[in-house]
Parts: sequence; C-alpha cells; structure tokens
Amino acid sequence: MRRLHAATMRRLSVDTPSPALKQLPTAVVFSVAVLLAVFAPAIVVIDYVAIFSACVVMAGATLLSLYFSRLGRITRWALIVPGFSLLGIALLRAGTGGVLSLFSALLILPVLWIAAEKGRRWVIVAMVGTFVSLMLPYALYWHAPETQSEWLRGIFGPLVFGVVAAIVNELSRQGRQQMWSIQRLAQEREGMLRDTLSFAGKFQENELSLHAANRLTRSVLDAVTEQSVIGTDLTGFIDVWNPGAAAMLGLTAHETQGKRYIFEFHVADELETRSRELNYPPGATVLNPGFSALVESARLGRAEVRDWTYVRHDGSQLSVSVAVTPRADEEGATIGYIFVATDVTQALEVARLKDEFVGLISHELRTPLSSILGYLELMRDDDESPLSDEQLQYLGVAERNAHRLLRLVGDLLFTAQVASGKFPLDVGKVTLSDVVTAAVQSAGPVAAAAGVELLIELPGKPVVVRGDAVRLGQACDNLISNAVKFTPRGGTVTVALGSTAEDAIVSVRDTGMGIPESELDQLYARFFRASTATRNAVPGVGLGLTITKAIVTAHEGALDVESEEGVGTLFSMSLPLPREPLLDAA
Repeated sequence: MRRLHAATMRRLSVDTPSPALKQLPTAVVFSVAVLLAVFAPAIVVIDYVAIFSACVVMAGATLLSLYFSRLGRITRWALIVPGFSLLGIALLRAGTGGVLSLFSALLILPVLWIAAEKGRRWVIVAMVGTFVSLMLPYALYWHAPETQSEWLRGIFGPLVFGVVAAIVNELSRQGRQQMWSIQRLAQEREGMLRDTLSFAGKFQENELSLHAANRLTRSVLDAVTEQSVIGTDLTGFIDVWNPGAAAMLGLTAHETQGKRYIFEFHVADELETRSRELNYPPGATVLNPGFSALVESARLGRAEVRDWTYVRHDGSQLSVSVAVTPRADEEGATIGYIFVATDVTQALEVARLKDEFVGLISHELRTPLSSILGYLELMRDDDESPLSDEQLQYLGVAERNAHRLLRLVGDLLFTAQVASGKFPLDVGKVTLSDVVTAAVQSAGPVAAAAGVELLIELPGKPVVVRGDAVRLGQACDNLISNAVKFTPRGGTVTVALGSTAEDAIVSVRDTGMGIPESELDQLYARFFRASTATRNAVPGVGLGLTITKAIVTAHEGALDVESEEGVGTLFSMSLPLPREPLLDAA
C-alpha cells in the first residue's frame, strides 16, 4: 500500500501544478493592485508603510514558491506560501482603507490554493485564514469594529469564502478520484481491445451485408424509370438521382449528385408563393425559404403530395406531382429528404378538357332548363284552360325533377369555377348561429319524412366570422343533407356550433351507415361515392362534399371527417375567427 501510495503521489506530482505556478496569479494580480493603489487617484492610500510591508511579504511568498517548486516533489510545507499571501493582502488592505479597501477580492486566490488540498480540514483553514486577513487591519491599528456592518463583514466574509473553499475542495476530491479511475480504466482498456478485435470480424460481416443492401437499393432505384426519385441532405444538396430523374430533367447522376440543389429545378415564383403560404412566425430564421417550402410538411412529420413545376435542363417546364418524405438514420433522426415525382402533364390536360366540357355542357343545359321551368309555370297558372288535379300532379313531378336537374347543373358549374380558380365570394360579417339554424330548419321536413331526429346545439352567444353567408349556408346544407340521407330511419343527426380561441367549429354527427376508413381520403373527389352509399342505394352524384370542401378552403378553414362503418360519421367544419371585432355593414 505504501508503494502504491508513493507511486500515486509521484503521478500527482506530475499532474499537479507547481507551487510557483499556483502563486503566479496571486503575485500578478497583487502587483497590479499595488500599482493601482500608488498611481490611481480614485484609491486613497492611508499607510504607505503597510503597503511596503505587503510588498515585502508577497515577494517572500513568491520566492518560497520558487524554492518549493525546485524541490520537485509534493510537500505540505508549501502551504505556507498562500498563508503569507493572505498576510500580504491583509497589509495591502490596511494601507488602502482597511475594511473599506477595494482589494478584498484578492483573498480568493490563496483561498482556492488552500481549499484544493486533500482533506476537509483545509476548508476550515481557509475560513480561519480569511477571517484573520479581514480582521488584521483592526489589530494593526488597535481598534475594534465600530459598526454592525463591520462586524458582519468580518463574520459573513469568511463564511462566503468558506462556502467557496468547500466547493473547490469537493471538486478537487472528485478530480483526484477521476485520476485514480483513469488508471483503472487503462488496465481495463487492454481487455476491451481484445473484445474489440473479436467484434471486428462481425463488423466486417455487417459491412458486407450493408453493401449488399445498398446494391439492392440502387438496383431498385435504377429500375424506376417512370418516376423521378431524387434524394437530398438537410440543405437540399442532391445525393441520389435515379434514371427516371435523368430522363425527366435531362441531366445524368454524374452531373447532379454532389453538384446541384433540388430547388434549382423548381420555378422560383412557385417556391416564393408556397413560402408565403407557410406564414413563418415573426422572428423565425429561415436559412433557405425555397427549400423550406418544399419540405416543411415532411419536416413536421406530415406526408404531403403537391403539384409543382419542374424546370428541365433545356429550360422547358414540366408539371409534376411530388411526394416528399424524410430520410432517417439508425437513431431515427432526419438526415435528408426523398422527392418522388410523377409527370402529370397529360393528366392535367385531361382534367382541364374535362372541366371545360363540364362548364360548356352546364351552360348549355341551364338555358333550356330555365325555359322548361318557365313554361311549366305558365301551364300551372293558365286560368283560361285550367289543369285537372291529375295533370297538376304530373306537372309537379316534372317541376321537381327540372329543379333537381337545375341544381345539379349549378353544382357542375360551381365545381368548374373552383377548378379554374374563379371561385367568387361575397365576403362580409356572418353570424354562424343564424346560418346553422336556417340550414337545420331547411332540412327539418326532409329529416321528418325520413324518420331521422334532427337536433341542434348552439352556444349562449353568437359566433361571428368573416365570409360569404350564402356559400357557408350551402356548405352547412350539404353536410346536413348528407347526414340525413346516410342515416337510416330511427337514427339521429346532431348539428352543433362551438368555438375555440382561434376557430369557429360547425360539427355534424350522424348515427348512419358510416364510411370505410380506406375511402376517407377520396371523399372530396368529384363524383366519388362511398361503397356504403352505393350498396344502400343512397341517391346522389358525389358533388356535395367536393363543393363543401372548396367553400371551406376558400374561407381559409378546414374540413375534417371521422367515421366508423356501421356506427356513424362526424364532419367538422373549422373557420377562422376574426382577430378584430367586425363592424356591421353600413
């Protein structure tokens, strides 16, 4: 044990600073303090003899530190050096104002030296040394502290320095323990090295498997020729470029990987428009708004498929549908993004022609339908040749079907307007309570005839939004009529209006047949009808939800759906509340 202790002490003598190095900060700072005391007008010197004595004591302490450093071994006698330093600082304080001296802070340097020694007793020694140094000016001039403040300074100061000394002592103890732990760890390192070598063979096998997986991934990417697959890092720098991307954009992987950014192949105006839509919070730092516009939804963990315009190498443009997904490492952290693009130029052209055809046919149908309804009304109101009750019954059937066909034509025109971006809104102050009440009252007779109980829940105070009252009423009508149609006799439809801090929410819940979960993402497509609707022969053409979704989107709101087949469906229409009170129109 003695040999081990001696070896440990020798190691400590190598790793521990020498007494001269420990004394150097105290000597330097003390010298600066003396120069300030002598030459700075703001510091009043009351006793030059005390200052001279302080310099002599400090010089002696510094010489002693040099002597102990030359011994080349650790000795407890070196602790007289910080003791003399405390004495020198006390004399300097006595010569520059005593208890009011500016140089009391110098005591911390020798206190740290003493406190760093092994053993709790040195904390007490540091406190006692500080107390003696603080009270020495009183002893030199033979007078006791005169005020409570002076007494407190003599007592509280050593306590503060004692706390500091205790902290330093504990940190030093932990440091010594860590040093000894390092020695033990060094012995264990050899054993770990042997284990590492045994694992190296396994790592090599895993590396071969990884290379095989990489080759498989590359072969899959190379086999995808109809879609563009582009991979980037977190800044948009391209590191994956498949043959589909080469065919679509006219550049090879050699010309893009590690050389180009993904946003260079996008139309700048589209990226800028998307950046404005994201509405970053004030003060947010966005290093690359263009790339952020591409990946913001994926970065937040939401899957997104969006139409963009790619710019080919020759400058021509290509309409594409791009799906963006994050790339993750083994720990699940995002390290980049994958962009899978499909050429939708032909699909968009077909959709445009279809919209033009729908709009043209709708316009052509509206005129003869209006004429038919007009002549039917003339026949009903003809007093010279009145119709029989049976004829009036037949006439009523014709009028109802003509009106139904006219509504369908109106819906077709509306969807064509939405697709062309020419969706008109008459924006103003709208009291949603009145809109919802009117929609429920309109659907009341139909619900009663179908044997469906129609309930309404309204808040105690009116809910006011900014929007088009007619269009919002149309949206509510569509949701309520859908709920009634899809609810069997004896069921219930509940229409509720509520609000949060930011949104007004209209919810329509039914106890109907529900919608399969696999079909929820297709609900808002034109002419789509759920399988439950077709199985149960529910009438409709599949335009109501498309129109409702367009109306809500135009009001900067959201339309959400929850459904379980055989249980019921809940539609929630959220509309933003105005940030400032709305004034009534003049």
